[in-house]
Amino acid sequence: MRVSLPALLAGAACLALVPRAATGQSEFHWKGKVAPGKAIEIKGVNGDVRAVAGSGVGDVEVTAVKHARRSDPDEVKIEVVQHEDGVTICAVYPSDGRRENSCDAGDGGHMSVRDNDVTVDFTVRVPAGVRFVGRTVNGDVGAADLTGDVEANTVNGSIRISTAGYAEAQTVNGEIVASLGRATWSNALEFRTVNGGITLDLPAGLSTEVRATTVNGDIQTDFPLMVTGRLGPRRLHGTIGSGGRRLALETVNGSIRLRKAS
Repeated sequence: MRVSLPALLAGAACLALVPRAATGQSEFHWKGKVAPGKAIEIKGVNGDVRAVAGSGVGDVEVTAVKHARRSDPDEVKIEVVQHEDGVTICAVYPSDGRRENSCDAGDGGHMSVRDNDVTVDFTVRVPAGVRFVGRTVNGDVGAADLTGDVEANTVNGSIRISTAGYAEAQTVNGEIVASLGRATWSNALEFRTVNGGITLDLPAGLSTEVRATTVNGDIQTDFPLMVTGRLGPRRLHGTIGSGGRRLALETVNGSIRLRKAS
């Protein structure tokens, strides 16, 4: 079900900024409505992004804690952008003088931190039926006990997800551990890292086409697998169940585990 932008904006939202300049820390709080099926997206640069289950129908709560050793935390603004697909909240650092930093949904926007050492840690309460998207560069991304679908991206950090929906994740330096409660995705799901292992807990009735590769590690699966082509210890292409959807798993330095959820 799609909800128009005016209907989304009609959800009351309140913002509060509580400065604590004396301790080199400040907090940001936001509460607002996100319609079921829409997304709450968090975009950080330096800092962790963590989501937990919320309560209430469409009631999202976001807390951002900013702290630094030498830079001014108040120089980093937290921007809230409401759009047709939900709400995007970003940590916006001072621009570097060459290109203006901006907060936009999805792959849009631009962010450069220059020499700013402010770290922003986000905590998000995500209600039932709302998708969660967490993005950062230097930090972990976590999503615990959610009911909706999850997308997680970082560069230098690990990713841990547990949801009753499905998920996908990508990092460079970190492991990926995810538990998915639903196996009815339509587009391909991808889990990719370079330095770290990938462990997925998947529903027992899973049907998918799997492509898994590693360079320094091994591949293990609890699921019966119909192999396509040649089976190797570090490369796997096969079908679980009746197939019908794609699952891509890729790492360089790490092992891959496909576990059947109990």
